[in-house]
Amino acid sequence: MLDNFFRYFYEDIGRIFQAIWEVLLSVLNFFNYLLNFPMRVKLIKEHSPDFGTMDWILLLITHLILLALTIWIIVMLIKLFRHVFRFRVPVKKHDEVVRQVRQLQRDLIRANYEKDKLLSLKVAELGIKPEEVMMDSLYEEKTEEQSDSTALSTNRNTFQSPCVDPADSRFFRLTSVDNYYKTEYRPPVYDYQITLAEFCERFRNYAASELGLYYEIDLIRFFIAALGTSRIVILQGISGTGKTSLPYAFGKFVQKDTTVVSVQPSWRERTELYGYFNEFTKTYTETDFLRAVYEANYYRDPHMVILDEMNIARVEYYFAEILSILEMPLESEWNIDLVTAMWDNDPCLIKGGKLSIANNLWFVGTINNDDSTFAVADKVYDRAIPIDLDSRAEAFECEKTNPIYISTDHINAMFAEAKKKYPISQETLDKLELVNEYLIKNFRLAFGNRVMKQIRDFVPCYIACGGTEIEATDFIVAKKVLRKFESLSLGFMRDELNRFSNYLDKVFGKNAMKISKEYIESLKKNAN
Repeated sequence: MLDNFFRYFYEDIGRIFQAIWEVLLSVLNFFNYLLNFPMRVKLIKEHSPDFGTMDWILLLITHLILLALTIWIIVMLIKLFRHVFRFRVPVKKHDEVVRQVRQLQRDLIRANYEKDKLLSLKVAELGIKPEEVMMDSLYEEKTEEQSDSTALSTNRNTFQSPCVDPADSRFFRLTSVDNYYKTEYRPPVYDYQITLAEFCERFRNYAASELGLYYEIDLIRFFIAALGTSRIVILQGISGTGKTSLPYAFGKFVQKDTTVVSVQPSWRERTELYGYFNEFTKTYTETDFLRAVYEANYYRDPHMVILDEMNIARVEYYFAEILSILEMPLESEWNIDLVTAMWDNDPCLIKGGKLSIANNLWFVGTINNDDSTFAVADKVYDRAIPIDLDSRAEAFECEKTNPIYISTDHINAMFAEAKKKYPISQETLDKLELVNEYLIKNFRLAFGNRVMKQIRDFVPCYIACGGTEIEATDFIVAKKVLRKFESLSLGFMRDELNRFSNYLDKVFGKNAMKISKEYIESLKKNAN
């Protein structure tokens, strides 16, 4: 029964082996002919009596080419054998030592980085000025021995380990960032005395006097209070009202330029933000977004990343992971997965293939609501603080105002202090509960736990910025609660909206909820 199979095997598989054998014979014949110099000399003697001058020249060129080909083949074979036999013990030991040294260098950098972060937090808690710490350190250096002085200098300067050539790393831009902070960066002297109210006033005056950008003080307060409530802020409105200019001016004011990322209509996934590893070139394609997130781990200045025209593509497609990460209760869990395995020359702050999102980073999305854009999903709005910019403020005169250096630790400390000092009153909470019950009964809408947490965070921060409790409550109700009305069939709800507007006057006082009532009026117009 197997005779038929063996005949098939001989005719089919046997021919494959025969072809392989013929290829090997051809290769052997090639080398035999190429290296058979006596035969070639004999042929030259047989034909050379009839050669002219041009024949001899062509003969010389031909043999130079053959000689070069022979040398090239020999070199390639030597390299091949060296690669194949690289398993020798001395080479393995050498490579292992090199790998361990590089790993220790990265661990040292990371340890120093964590030490400085803890030190800066401790300084902020004690209320000590950074310049006082520097003066104490300088005094110690002068009074101690030279070796101790050198050790102190090394500890204070976090990133003085050997630099890595960016060309040797698959992360060219991030490795360049490492080298800058190892060798050139010096932290500024921060202002630890400024208050949130002063910050808002000076920011507004700076934008007007230095940049020619004019904003109402209430808008500035809404924007700064939003930073104490969420890591994501959405600026929406018609074109030309300063949506991109506001966070841009913030970056100039705190002297840490804002990163602008222009969203493209083709964006569909996370790699549009973080980049990706190119298997062909063996390098990582890095984006401006990735560099901004990575670099923010090195300094304590507040930094903003603008997603310009973020809804020109579907936000929930490319930004969903960031939304989920920032929902984690612990900042130590704010990590982005970049690569599956670490290489020796990978950037210092990528740990286990993950990159941390520092707490000095805020994401600001600008939105144009027109036919060329997508509707932003509730998942995005619920996690962000939306602010409407529908008109430009009138120009005003103010004194020339200088930019400042401010630490994120100080900003976060001011937000934390505001939430303790100006908690939302029980009276206002009771009124919000009445409104919540009314919405559930008449519109089947509710505040939700996330919205209530944002209200409890936003109101104190806004008060600390110089505003009032009712203004903050009015704003957050309009932007976080009444916005949900847009998903309802408003064409059949004009009477219900009128009754709700009157109910707000009854609960909070006549025209106390001005922003909310204006929003209801706009909903009624859109329902026509």
